[in-house]
Amino acid sequence: MLAIGCDHGGYELKQEILKHLEKEGYEVKDFGCFSPEAVDYPAIGKAVAHAVADGECEKGILICGTGIGISIAANKVKGIRAALCSDCFSAEATRLHNDANILAMGGRVVGPGHALKIVDTFLTTEFSGEERHARRISMIED
Repeated sequence: MLAIGCDHGGYELKQEILKHLEKEGYEVKDFGCFSPEAVDYPAIGKAVAHAVADGECEKGILICGTGIGISIAANKVKGIRAALCSDCFSAEATRLHNDANILAMGGRVVGPGHALKIVDTFLTTEFSGEERHARRISMIED
């Protein structure tokens, strides 16, 4: 299961991503927000992060206006490696090298067509498992 959440700045993009994920057959738990009304992104970022860290969801997707604030909030949760990605290369590299478990994007930065490609790249790329990358992840976790 995937966790997804956004603030008002990411609401429209989240709706597009939800349609795409449903079409692709993913099971998704939506942590909000549920309208374009202003909300506080830290609460949503942390809720998604806890769902991933606790094993309720395998991976997460977070969206705010820039993706910055919501990724900072998520990264406060132990065991979370949220990566802000605005391109497919970064989405692939963060899965291969960092075993990132949450993708963050900016709803005011990335258009919907490109965002769906970033999501697909993030979700289909496996961690490389290379010793040097595992060692570095361990250093991040300590």
